[in-house]
Amino acid sequence: MKQIYSKVDNTKLILGVMRYDELSEYRTDLCPDDEYLQISGRKLKKKLKVGAHKHIPFERKTAITQEAWVVLEGAIKGTFYDLDDSILYETVVGKGDVVVLFRGGHSLEVLDEDTLFYEFKTGPYYGVDVDKEPIWTK
Repeated sequence: MKQIYSKVDNTKLILGVMRYDELSEYRTDLCPDDEYLQISGRKLKKKLKVGAHKHIPFERKTAITQEAWVVLEGAIKGTFYDLDDSILYETVVGKGDVVVLFRGGHSLEVLDEDTLFYEFKTGPYYGVDVDKEPIWTK
């Protein structure tokens, strides 16, 4: 698991990356507890049981959109931007890998035909005009 912090403000976590081959039978939390998006990974053994439960409703407030990608098939190249819009990190995300974008910006390029991935974001979503701002790159 890799965590990438801002070069502008080294207290700000920008990105987390967990590779498929890093999963083990022990739960690995990719996100610090105080982040709004929470993701963990684990290689589950047959007959493992998790007791029936539900989550207690309570109000949570956020002013940030966080996002995660899970690649199911194929590969994408992710470019991740720091708080000042400079390129901070680039990586290829392949089958079974997960990336969590806590803050900063990002772009992606599909590398393989018929790449499949899931994208998860905090919501609600109010559309492009409210949610997205372009990063002008050279």
